[in-house]
Amino acid sequence: MTTIQSTIERLSAQGIHSVLTQFCDIHGVAKGKLVPLRTLKDWVEVGAGFSGPSIWGTGLPRYGERSEYYGRVQLESLRALPFMPGVAHAVCDGFAGGAPLDTCSRQLLRRQVDKLAARGWKLWVGIEPEFFVLRQDAQGHWIVGDGADNLDKPSYDLKSIIRNQAFLDDMRQTLEALGFDLQQIDHEDANGQYEINYRFDEALAAADRFMLFKLAAHAVAQRHGQYFSCMPKPLAHAPGSGLHFHLSITDAQGQPVFAQASDPLGLSPQGYAFAAGLLQHADALSALCAPTVSSYKRLAASSSISGTTWSPVWKSLGYNNRTCLVRTVAERMEWRLPDPSCNVYAAIAATLAAGMRGIDQDLAAPPACNGDLYEHRAAGGAMPAQLPRDLRAALDALQSDTVLRELVGTAFCDEFLQIKNAEWDAYATQVSDWELQRYAVAF
Repeated sequence: MTTIQSTIERLSAQGIHSVLTQFCDIHGVAKGKLVPLRTLKDWVEVGAGFSGPSIWGTGLPRYGERSEYYGRVQLESLRALPFMPGVAHAVCDGFAGGAPLDTCSRQLLRRQVDKLAARGWKLWVGIEPEFFVLRQDAQGHWIVGDGADNLDKPSYDLKSIIRNQAFLDDMRQTLEALGFDLQQIDHEDANGQYEINYRFDEALAAADRFMLFKLAAHAVAQRHGQYFSCMPKPLAHAPGSGLHFHLSITDAQGQPVFAQASDPLGLSPQGYAFAAGLLQHADALSALCAPTVSSYKRLAASSSISGTTWSPVWKSLGYNNRTCLVRTVAERMEWRLPDPSCNVYAAIAATLAAGMRGIDQDLAAPPACNGDLYEHRAAGGAMPAQLPRDLRAALDALQSDTVLRELVGTAFCDEFLQIKNAEWDAYATQVSDWELQRYAVAF
């Protein structure tokens, strides 16, 4: 087992003098501070201290022992940051009053993973980050970072990749230096949109890795005079960004729980029940997996200038069917609801809780969809139920779904609902340019 002293010696030999102790707030935004490497024992055993009420969503008071948030360094997570010479990155678990903090999203996921481990099972998650590269013009408007990236159908555009090779290769080198096993980089369906894929991992490690991915991407984009954006839909007439989760579970013998080769969808009975749990709780899951106003402009059954939309707005499943919310493929299922604005720990925790409830309750999945749901709708066919149309409806669904809230953690969900309801209220009182142009002198 790696010891604290051997870790100090190993990192010191690499020229490391400080540790960036990183946790995330309830929004999934990275927070932290720099601390000396030489006192690593304190950061592992006690934690780096922060004022609890200064962090979104802790629910901690302004006084007393539990007013302090302590981020305890996870020793195995320490690694040198290529974009911060002399600094190592460390993932932290949240504690308060000497106990795990029940509003810490990483602790939330840890509890779900531990419950799964008690069965002898492991959840594996492959995360597919889609993102935009943006900049601001002289007037402060957000625009696509590459002004020449203007094709109507830009998917897999090699000219954009060549023009942006410096940024993309910097991303490649940075991620590989951080231990990412990269699989592909491509231009996605919208102007200025890219996807970088890397190898799947166990659930907690996969969530940690996505947080590190975002930290690196922000730093690299800034180095190239641009901004890395996880906004789900920054361009009105183009597809938005998803954060698809590829989910599989293995048993104590390492065998896939969801897989059954003889089944038309490749799913075992447990796989169908897990999918049924996701679909039954999909409305409430929307709040945690698609937690912003912008999320529901991505989750809209509308056309795009590229002519292609994969928006998974109907509660359905199908084999290799990207118009479904749950897509089955290669002994796993793809959960297509999440977007990159989510708190990845909370989103995976809630997804796992809903799916396992499906297994525990032996829930029945709906019939599989064998065709393109967008074409089916255009032809006037009967459609599966649709996801919430906006953040308000998703928050109401989470509030009403007491079963899911209890499974995920009521303390976390209560804080989340309070903050997100205020966010919706702030949005609802804004007057947009669209409203002024349409209504100012219309009546």
